[in-house]
Amino acid sequence: MTQRRWQQIMDIPLTIAAIIFLIAYAWEVIANLSGTAMLVAEVVIAITWVVFVIDYLVNLILAERRWFWFRKHLFDLLVVVLPMLRPLRLLRLVTLLNVLQRRAGTAVRGGVLTYAVGSSLLLVFVAGLAILDTERNADSTQITNLGDGIWWAFVTITTVGYGDIYPATTLGRVIAAGVMMAGIALLGVVTATLASWIVERVAAQDELSHVATRREVTDLTKQVAELKHVLLEHATHMAASSGTPAPTSPPTPTPPTEASDRARSPL
Repeated sequence: MTQRRWQQIMDIPLTIAAIIFLIAYAWEVIANLSGTAMLVAEVVIAITWVVFVIDYLVNLILAERRWFWFRKHLFDLLVVVLPMLRPLRLLRLVTLLNVLQRRAGTAVRGGVLTYAVGSSLLLVFVAGLAILDTERNADSTQITNLGDGIWWAFVTITTVGYGDIYPATTLGRVIAAGVMMAGIALLGVVTATLASWIVERVAAQDELSHVATRREVTDLTKQVAELKHVLLEHATHMAASSGTPAPTSPPTPTPPTEASDRARSPL
């Protein structure tokens, strides 16, 4: 089995594992579980972690250049290793984003925008969970419920940063840095998509203008040819009447084509 084939097989299982993990982790954080419920959530989270570990190890084994693949996918290693830090468990959701990105990469522009919007909403939610999980029990905390966490994540990912709510712990600041970088990256995706759409629209208008111009020039060329034919017939008739030699016909102009337009263009 090739590595590409394994990744295709694991797309859906990894997506399901990431979604199950998100549900279990959200339940654990929002409900502030303890006792048996806490144990159940932790078991579910541990099972999803095993799925991620297996996927990483199989990819490493199937890689043609293992050391190169290992160096190129250090972040994937962090996704597997960092579950010891509870708030950073949400890095597992990067796998879900990677699956969505692979599918959006071959989609039309609308699919890319859908991916960007969906990723933004998902990042806001998981960042709100992570910051709540980190800050809730900290001294001088300003984030005590999910609403505070979502609001903080929203103003952070949009790079607005009102400053009314901010993390008080070191780990919370690490999460904030990641959210800000994700916000900048998503803003770049949206900006690039919009710029691509504008350039495409301008190119389409230019093409329509060139087509219309070529059509008009072709019509004028036909009219000139018809007029030349009439004048030639008249001149021939007059020459026959006066006994002078008949005039010869000049070459008929050739209508311009798209290729000739490009050949004449200085660009």
